[in-house]
Amino acid sequence: MNWNQLLSTKRFGQEEYHGSREDDRSEFQRDYDRLIFSAPFRRLQNKTQVFPLPGSVFVHNRLTHSLEVASVGRSLGVNVVNRLKERKSETPYFEEIGAIISAACLAHDLGNPPFGHSGEKAIATYFSEGNGQQLMTEMTQEEWKDIICYEGNANALRLLIHQFKGRRLGGFVLTYSTLASIVKYPYSSIHSDAKKQKFGFFESEKQDFEKIAKELGVSHSKEFPNRFVRHPLVYLVEAADDICYQIMDIEDAHKLKILTSDETIHLFLNFFSVDRQKRRMETMKMVTDVNEQIAYLRSSVIGQLIDECSAVFAENELSILDGTFNSTLIKNLPKQSADAYKTCSNTAFAKIYRSSEVLDVELAGYKIILTLLEHLVSAVLSPQKAYSQQLLMRIPEQYETNSPSVYGKVMAVLDYISGMTDIYALDLYRKITGMSIPGL
Repeated sequence: MNWNQLLSTKRFGQEEYHGSREDDRSEFQRDYDRLIFSAPFRRLQNKTQVFPLPGSVFVHNRLTHSLEVASVGRSLGVNVVNRLKERKSETPYFEEIGAIISAACLAHDLGNPPFGHSGEKAIATYFSEGNGQQLMTEMTQEEWKDIICYEGNANALRLLIHQFKGRRLGGFVLTYSTLASIVKYPYSSIHSDAKKQKFGFFESEKQDFEKIAKELGVSHSKEFPNRFVRHPLVYLVEAADDICYQIMDIEDAHKLKILTSDETIHLFLNFFSVDRQKRRMETMKMVTDVNEQIAYLRSSVIGQLIDECSAVFAENELSILDGTFNSTLIKNLPKQSADAYKTCSNTAFAKIYRSSEVLDVELAGYKIILTLLEHLVSAVLSPQKAYSQQLLMRIPEQYETNSPSVYGKVMAVLDYISGMTDIYALDLYRKITGMSIPGL
C-alpha cells in the first residue's frame, strides 16, 4: 500500500463528480461536518456508553465519547504527520490525516444498537438461540453468519453507505479514505475468527467494501487470503477509541463512587515514572478539588498515550503499509504505560463492567431488544396479518420491510432497531407490550 493511493477525496456514490468541486473546506473537513450535523450522530446522545444514562451525575454517552475520540484522533493524526512529514512532503493530502481520522472517529460508533454491547448480544442470540433460529434455512450461509454474529462495526459501514429507500445513492457520500478508516475488521462474517467473531461488513455491503479497497489499493492479507489488511489510519482510529474508553471509564467510575479517589489517582499515576509522578503530585496540590485533580491526571495520561501511540505508528509505518503489522498500537506501548493500561483494564472489568449499575442496564436492554425483535421480525415475515399491518406502520418508510428476501427483511428490522435511542426502544417496548398507553 502507498499513501498516494490511500489518501483519496473521491466520494462514495458520487464518483463521477470527483475533482469538480471547489470549496474552502477540505473534502475531509466536509466529511466531519456532514457527520456531526447528521441525525444518527445526534441520536448517540441517548445511547448508553457503559453506565446508565445520567441521573444526578453526568457520565459519558455514545455522543460525548465519540466527540472525545475525534479530538484524540485528530491529535494522533497531527502527531503522526509531524513525525513523518519530512519523508512525505510530496504526498497529496498527507497533512489532512488528522482531519480524516477525526471524521472516522465521529462515525465509529454510529452502528451500535441501543444499550451498548448488550444490544448487539441480544440481536445475535435471538437468531442463534431464540425463535429466530427457524430462519436459518431461509438464508445463505454468509447471510446467516451476519445475523448470528451481529456486529455494530459492520452496521456502521452499512449505515454510512447503504442507499435507504428514498435516500440518495452512497448514503452519507463520504470520502473513500474516511470510510476505509473505520473498518477495524476488513473481512466478512464468514471469514471472522471462530472465537472473536468480529467482522467489518455485512454480506449486503461486501461488494461496496471491495470497491473501496480496490480504489485505495488496500491489499489482501498474505496470511488470510479471504481478508483484506487494514487501511493504515484504522490503527489510529482504534488507538483513539482505546485511549478514551479506558481512561474515561475510570474517571466516570470515580464520579459514580465505584472507585475511590485514592484508587483512581493511583491508577493514573501508574502511567508515569517516579520522577514524573512527583511532578504530577506537586501540580495536583495546586487545587483542592479532588475531581479537578483527577481530571488533571486524566488529561496527562491521555497526552502521554497520544505521544506514545503516535511514536509506535511512525516506528512501524513500513510494516503497517505492507500489511504485516498484526497488533494494535496500544499493545506496543512502552512497558510503563503498557502495564498501567493493563491494570486499568483489569480494574474496569472487575469493578466497572460487572458493577450492578451496568449489569442492570444490560439485563433490561437485553429483554427490550429481544421483545422488539420478536414482534417486528414476525411482522415483516407475515405482513398480511392484521397486527403485523399495524406494527409495520410504526416503521419509517426508509427501511425496506418489503424486501424480496428474508435476509433483506430481517436487515430492515435491524436497521430500524439499531438506529433507536435507549429511550425510544424502551418507549416502543412499553407500547408493544401494553405497559404504556397514550392518554385519551
